[in-house]
Parts: sequence; structure tokens; C-alpha cells
Amino acid sequence: MKVYIYTLGCKVNQYESQQMEDALNSAGFDRACKGESADVYIVNSCAVTATAVQKTRQTLSKIRRDHPEAIVCLTGCVPQAFPTCGSEGCAADIIIGNSNREKLTQYILQYAENGIPIINIEEHTKNSGLGGTVSGLGERARAYIKIEDGCNRFCSYCIIPYARGRVRSRTLQDIVSEAKALSTSYREVVLVGINLSAYGSDIGLSLLDAVREIEKIDGIDRIRLGSMEPDLLTPDVLSGLAACKKFCPQFHISLQSGCDATLKRMNRHYTSDEYYRLVCDIRDNFENPSVTTDVMCGFVGETDDEFNQSLDFVRKVGFAKTHCFIYSKRKGTKAYDMEGHVKPEVASSRMARLLEAAQECENSFFMSQIGSRAEVLVERPCEDGFVEGFSKNYTPIRIKGDYERGSIISVTITGTNGEYCTAE
Repeated sequence: MKVYIYTLGCKVNQYESQQMEDALNSAGFDRACKGESADVYIVNSCAVTATAVQKTRQTLSKIRRDHPEAIVCLTGCVPQAFPTCGSEGCAADIIIGNSNREKLTQYILQYAENGIPIINIEEHTKNSGLGGTVSGLGERARAYIKIEDGCNRFCSYCIIPYARGRVRSRTLQDIVSEAKALSTSYREVVLVGINLSAYGSDIGLSLLDAVREIEKIDGIDRIRLGSMEPDLLTPDVLSGLAACKKFCPQFHISLQSGCDATLKRMNRHYTSDEYYRLVCDIRDNFENPSVTTDVMCGFVGETDDEFNQSLDFVRKVGFAKTHCFIYSKRKGTKAYDMEGHVKPEVASSRMARLLEAAQECENSFFMSQIGSRAEVLVERPCEDGFVEGFSKNYTPIRIKGDYERGSIISVTITGTNGEYCTAE
């Protein structure tokens, strides 16, 4: 039987989709290529926004319409966060959550034999989501290693703690074992988690411990971190990371708002001043680092003045890249029942201004890179004989030439067009 997996959402979901594919391959299933009909379709869903949930439903409906005889499976954050989704006209034959994904192969074989729909969404345990490894990430030039799952923060707008459970960390032994296996094929690894900076808080370790252990592995030249929370990046962690020669100085640190009053309503655990001091510490500790972020506009109760404070803060920090998005109501969160929801047209207007400021900051960052030397990990071929890759600080760079995916080449950055830098 051939299987095709649709992955929606974050790097953790991408890692877990690869886990499912590896498990199915071991059981004798074959991977269907894009555009090729499959016997089994799996949707690994994202629930971070209402738009993501809607995209999950649309994907399921399209699969059912285009492939009525196929087995359709739904897993990921949507069923875990919204267990009743199976009784709401869902187009899937098999529905499981994040907590029992390892049973997917068993359920597919069971359904293929008897045709009886399966809905089984189990509660998270202290070890759920931590088992298994991946053999690689397809044609990607870098490998992801999931080292943590879950979140204890319960930000007032966020459904993810319900979809992922509490913080759970993999052992260093498991992480190192997987990293060693991946080191034969990948020169860069990216450590990912739902609340990555909380890694080890449940087992007496820290994120720095994981980086230090992986740095000892021959064959791995670069170690990168996924998205992090600001209040857990202490001065000791930063100085320790700065001492790791293989560490890539790119920090994606979630901001959400640059206004303290908004941050308080969001139940974020820092102030704008604390965030700014962290950025300054990063720039003091690392040579040519990049700081990227996520910023929300239109949160419940956000006034024009509060938005302007946030907008000014984005300009003050000068992020290398900003993921901008509009607040999305999530039933089951505290913010859902708050008073003062911002009108959609107001939120959209603010979004346009935020995007403009973010682009200005990104352009300035690109300009600051011109003339510098960089080590580029080649990712993909582009048009006109160029290849594209990323520097250690995650600047997208294009170089003319026929370089192999996964190779690392030394370049001088010569220019930018606002979307990427060019180099020789």
C-alpha cells in the first residue's frame, strides 16, 4: 500500500511526520510521491490558529473528494485539542491524537481489514510523544531532532498546551543516539520542541546540556535551535552557547507584543524591557547573530496606543525577520471569553503597518550583511544557475554555481534584493 502524508504546521510536526513515514516503511508501506495516487492519506494537523484548523478540514475534504476509496487518517494537534472533531462531520476514517501516534500503523492495518472507523484520542502521559527516531528528513539539507514536547505556559490565547500536554524532555542518551545516526547524512541539526527553551526543566537538565553533548559528535558541524521563549534564556545559558563552536547564532525568540499591558493580558512571562535586555545580551555574546520573532496584532483589548507601542518596539529591536499574524479566537482559551475583541478591519489595518515595519527591519539586516564572510549550507538549486542556502545566522544567500545539496561553502556577501542576499 502507498502512503502520502500532508504535514501542516511547525518543525515538530515535520519531524513527527517523518517518524510516521519511517514506521510505515518498516511495516511494508511505500511512500507515494507528490501527485501520485495513494492508498492511505495521513493529515498531520496544526491547531495553532483558526486558519490552521480550517486548512486541516479543507485538506481532509479534498482528499475524500479526490480519493473516495482511500483510507484517510487524521492525527496531530487538531484532534488532541478538539476531541469531538470526529463527531462533527470529519472526513477521516481513522482519528488519533498526538499522544498515541505510534499506533497509527496498527490502526491502518485494522481498518483495511474490517472497514470499521477508529477514533481513539488518549490523554498525554509523562512519556507520550518522546519515543521513536527519524532516519532523516527526506531531501532537506538539515535534520530536525525533537528533544522536547509540551508546554506549561498557558498563554491566554493559546490552545497548544491542551494539544501537547505538559513539558516532557527526552533523555540526553536518546538525543545523542539519534544525532549520531543522523551525522552520517547531515552536517547540520536543528533541535526542536514545543517549548524548546524549557528542555530539561522536568529532568534536571537544560537546553545547554543538549547542545554540549551534540557538539561532541563527529560529522555534525552546525547546531541550530528552533523557536524559543525569552524568559528561559538566562545569561548562563547564553554564555555557554557562545562557547560552543558549532552553535549557529540564530535566535528565534517569540515576542507576540512589544506592549507590556498587552503582554500581561496574554499571560506572557516577561516585559518588553526584559526582552530588549535579552536581545542586547545576545548581540554582546555572539558575533553577527540574528534575532527573529513572532508578533501578533489585534489581540483582545489592544488599543491604538498599545499597537503603536508594539510597532515602535519592533523597529527598536530591528529583527532580522518577523513573522506577523492577526490574533485568532481559540475556543477553550481564556482570551476567547475576554471582552474587547478587535474588529477585523482594524486588525487588518494594523497588520499592514506591522508588515511594512518588519520588511524595513529585514532590509536593514540584509544590508548589514554585505561585505561579511559567511559559511553557507547549500539547500536547493534555483533559477539561472544559482543555488540557495543559509548562513550560520540564517541569512538566505544565493550563489552562482553547481554546488551539491548539504555542502558548506565559504562566501563573501555582495548584495541583497530585500528577499535574500547574493554572494561570491
